[in-house]
Amino acid sequence: MMKNRKRNLTMLAVVMFVCAAVALNWTYNSRWGKPDAEMVYAEDEAMMAAQIDFEESLMTAGTEYFAEARLTRQVSRDEALELLQTAAASESASQETIDSVMNAISYMATCTMQEAQIENLLLAKDFADCVVYIGNDSVTVAVPSPMEGLSQEAVARITDVICTETTYDATQLSIIEVKA
Repeated sequence: MMKNRKRNLTMLAVVMFVCAAVALNWTYNSRWGKPDAEMVYAEDEAMMAAQIDFEESLMTAGTEYFAEARLTRQVSRDEALELLQTAAASESASQETIDSVMNAISYMATCTMQEAQIENLLLAKDFADCVVYIGNDSVTVAVPSPMEGLSQEAVARITDVICTETTYDATQLSIIEVKA
């Protein structure tokens, strides 16, 4: 009997809260009425200002992209290095596993040095910024590009640096254009 009473009182309270919410919503909506021309104009002006701010933030986001890409690359390399070191330090690791880990660490170090060297060469060849990632079968280069895209001459400069500094050829190169 007591449970039914509590349940009924709880249900009554919930119904009252729902009714109050509906009444408040109706009052709020009827108070504002229809939009007038001044309000629409003010909202349009605010939207235009927000669009300009967004476009300006994209201009600075282009430079932030490269810093974030370098950081992401470094963090993933650090995590991979930690996993390799853990595998090599395991008591059950065979000499073959340890040798394999050491080769992988050596390869990562070589790639890291080549990436830094290529980035420096591209900066010297008049690119504002860049990020290079060397994988097992390819090289990816991200560079800022104008709205009309990279010129053939810019692509040729990137390709020349990659082919000169690595054993990869142009078919293994991927260029990502980061729009400023």
